[in-house]
Amino acid sequence: MNGLALQERPSASASWRIALPHTAAAVPVARALVRTALAEAPHGADSDTAELLTAELVANAVEHTAGSAPIELVVELRPSGCQVEVHDPDPAPPRDLTRPAVAAPDPWQEHGRGLLLIRALSSSCGHRPTDSGKAVWFRLATVPPQRRPR
Repeated sequence: MNGLALQERPSASASWRIALPHTAAAVPVARALVRTALAEAPHGADSDTAELLTAELVANAVEHTAGSAPIELVVELRPSGCQVEVHDPDPAPPRDLTRPAVAAPDPWQEHGRGLLLIRALSSSCGHRPTDSGKAVWFRLATVPPQRRPR
């Protein structure tokens, strides 16, 4: 072998978990946590996209689940990117998350595009049952560092 072979070991995962109120006030708190988590990563996913998709998941959990039980946000940083999960008490799966909607959203309506954004902008997304309801998640791949001009 010519030259020195360097092998990068993937860095360990880091994660954050926080209980959020079952109110619209949870959305900016969730965005701030995701922004902070991604800012601490030496390499990470696109923070703006992660914040947008997190806001959609949290807003959906607040709007579409009954009761006042807290919503839980889990952010996991991985060498390959990040995964964000929102846990809520409703076991019913989110409509149209993993398959395209039957009809396009009405352009005049304020709602109806959140799951479309999650499907379009994430590298993968889905949901799974939990002991207390469900978790809805998305993943974003790592964005390579930008080259800076010298």
